[in-house]
Amino acid sequence: MTLSALIVDDEPLARRRLHELLAERDDVRVVGEAASGPDAVDRIDALRPDVVFLDIELPAFNGLDVVKRISHQPLVVFTTAFDRYAVAAFELAAVDYLLKPFGAERLATAIDRLQREHTDDGGAGAPAERALQALAEPRDAPLTRFFVRDRGKLLPVAVREIERLEADDDYVRVFTRGRAHLVYLTLNDFERRLDPQRFLRIHRGHMVNLDYVRHLLPGEGGRIEIEMTDGTRLLASRTRSRDLRNLTL
Repeated sequence: MTLSALIVDDEPLARRRLHELLAERDDVRVVGEAASGPDAVDRIDALRPDVVFLDIELPAFNGLDVVKRISHQPLVVFTTAFDRYAVAAFELAAVDYLLKPFGAERLATAIDRLQREHTDDGGAGAPAERALQALAEPRDAPLTRFFVRDRGKLLPVAVREIERLEADDDYVRVFTRGRAHLVYLTLNDFERRLDPQRFLRIHRGHMVNLDYVRHLLPGEGGRIEIEMTDGTRLLASRTRSRDLRNLTL
């Protein structure tokens, strides 16, 4: 089956190189290119390709945001020079993730996956629908698992095993089973998708799983100090301290 493809990259040389690699194949037909986030959204919705080879670092807004803004539902293969985005890409249900520079052999593996995914799902819609659901609004089902990078591998983590989360610039440090994993998602992303009956944002930079809270202790200024089962102590904000008191009433 021949797949129609759109190339999205802000670097002309990268677009040309990928175009040349795809031109050597008879199972992919390039129907267009885009060089920015807004341009990508417009062309994806207008051209309705089967697959988008999508760079992540783009002008205006990035490739992760492109996936969340499009109406048409293509298969998605992320292309980037930065492996820090790998976990977010897989959480957005990308078919594959090509780390630049990549060659014809690695691209062939991605296209094989595209062909299987397109056939298995009976069309291009399902994978991108899952991508939109990955960071959906709270009305959708809470997140039950996500991926972390560990020694070069992507490993699934069950949400029930998360003890607490801590903001670290553009990342979140996730603590589970005595280990800490750095994930390229924001604490707001997690807050939108985690079960609010179990996870509580206690501070701008901290969220805890109430199942792993050992004690609530009086802290300074009327704030509540939280002791986790691993001994970690965190001070809740004044607003969140009021929420915690309401939970104990």
